[in-house]
Amino acid sequence: MLRYSAFILLILVSIGSAAFYPVAPAGLLLAMSLPLITLGVYDLLQTRHALFRNYPIVGRLRPLIESIRPQIRQYFMESDTDGMPFDREERTIVYLRAKNLEDKKPFGTELDVYGSGYEWINHSVQPRTVNPDTLRVDVGGLHCSKPYSASLLNISAMSYGSLGAHAIAALNKGAALGGFAQDTGEGGIASFHRDHGGDLIWEIGSGYFGCRQANGKFDRERFAEQASSEQVKMVELKLSQGAKPGQGGMLPGAKVTSEIAAARGIPVGEDCLSPARHSAFSNPLELVEFLARMRDLAGGKPSGFKLCIGHPWEFMAIAKAMLASGCIPDFIVIDGSEGGTGAAPAEFSDHIGMPLRDGLVLAHNVLQACGLREHIRLGASGKVISAFHIAANLALGADWCNAARGFMFSLGCIQSQHCHKGNCPTGIATHDRLRQQGLNIDLKAAQVAEYHRETMQVLAKIIGSAGLESGAELQAHHLSIRLDTDRVKVASKVYPLLPENSLLDGAANDAVPERYQRYWKMATADSFAPLL
Repeated sequence: MLRYSAFILLILVSIGSAAFYPVAPAGLLLAMSLPLITLGVYDLLQTRHALFRNYPIVGRLRPLIESIRPQIRQYFMESDTDGMPFDREERTIVYLRAKNLEDKKPFGTELDVYGSGYEWINHSVQPRTVNPDTLRVDVGGLHCSKPYSASLLNISAMSYGSLGAHAIAALNKGAALGGFAQDTGEGGIASFHRDHGGDLIWEIGSGYFGCRQANGKFDRERFAEQASSEQVKMVELKLSQGAKPGQGGMLPGAKVTSEIAAARGIPVGEDCLSPARHSAFSNPLELVEFLARMRDLAGGKPSGFKLCIGHPWEFMAIAKAMLASGCIPDFIVIDGSEGGTGAAPAEFSDHIGMPLRDGLVLAHNVLQACGLREHIRLGASGKVISAFHIAANLALGADWCNAARGFMFSLGCIQSQHCHKGNCPTGIATHDRLRQQGLNIDLKAAQVAEYHRETMQVLAKIIGSAGLESGAELQAHHLSIRLDTDRVKVASKVYPLLPENSLLDGAANDAVPERYQRYWKMATADSFAPLL
């Protein structure tokens, strides 16, 4: 009730003022408080802004402060905890697109085009017109009988548990409206994922939520039953995540409600452990065989895995296991260490795991140099928000992108960073029923779909401006990166692509950098441990 304190205080002031009316000070206080009380009542009754509904009157101070330019706004940008001011700029873009407002800006870019790290895609004097509805990719390899046509932008993994019921439902309805997919996260498929019929990518983590036995082991029958749902389009095994790679987690029993218990297949009120490693396999060969088994149990739907890459030889060991066994997954999602909407220790968020671009390029190169790339689609996730982010990832080897924070922004997230405290002011990352009521599912779903639609339209224009017809035609040489004031390289020179099959030659290959050769020799199909 603390968030209503200002509103309640105003009511008490007005009652006290009325009691002493018409004494001059009392009359003045009454005249001042009544309009504010009226505003507070309006905030409580309106359904468009969750922040105002959950924080009547006080919630209006935030947009007021952020609208003051340029000094106050610049202060807030510079004081972001991650030191990256683009988040607020990108959040503004998402806000405008989600609400179908004008997102154009005059007077050119505000970025330092001569500063290190500035990037751009060169345009053509013969641009093309690209239909955004065609920006999709077929996911399904050699052994897949039910391939899925995925949008080039989908909702990244966010579990029911980390997000509340209204947020999950709004995301799913938005996905249904816009024709894209929602990754369930490892928390299982809840009823809120099913209410609106949006496409699902079912993520299974080390806790096997939704497909687990009482002892926490993988349950084949329960998995097959869940995966048979028409809504489930792909099944994804999570090895690690960008927010906290190499770590599991524990959901305290106090947070295990009946809804969460039903989605995860666990007892109500008991602590729920998500181990740091899987129990269903212990080496690369067992991993790829497990993925093949998942595909069979899912009735031939695309099966793949997600990871934030750590030791390079481990990823190469998985590739060697594919070659040795013939068990080839349909897709791999590379999660960057800089991503992750969930809460995690600062050291893990900042310094553990490979950043998205490094991981994406390594995966693309290894699969290409093993002759596997044509059979496996690559997804990319990690601070993907704008159409340019998608285009840059496509140029570096991705087939599609997943976004978490962009869709969070479209729901109304203000980055209060209370996700792990249960008191999210916008009703997104909370299970407080009263706070969730502030989030209007139908309205937010429309915003989710609109953000996706507008972003796809801009992506289509970017691709067309480069003289291309599809996202698959974007290559590393289309992306330019400024290294410093007087040095610019195309991404193909910064991130050289390995020739096809070049790691299979056996002998040293001049086309393969020494570090790739070294890691390849360390990798073995029957163990994640390196050969030293």
